[in-house]
Amino acid sequence: MIEGTSFLLLLFIAMPLKYMMDQPAGVYWLGRAHGGLWLLYLIVLVDAWLDRGWSLGKVFALFVASVLPFGPFVADRKLKDET
Repeated sequence: MIEGTSFLLLLFIAMPLKYMMDQPAGVYWLGRAHGGLWLLYLIVLVDAWLDRGWSLGKVFALFVASVLPFGPFVADRKLKDET
């Protein structure tokens, strides 16, 4: 959820500030934070794949969800419905 929120903040707040109001600092700092959170997401995804024995298709779908706006929220809902 945190990674998905950082992505939305980057897309819908920091980027418009950069390109419409010439305020690039938000993209710089939020972009760095989001990048770190995304890498952490990938590490957790690989760990869950190995620990829970998920199929490669499921792992790929969760990876694709991580690069789509609102994708992490949809993926989180589906994972919660599985338990």
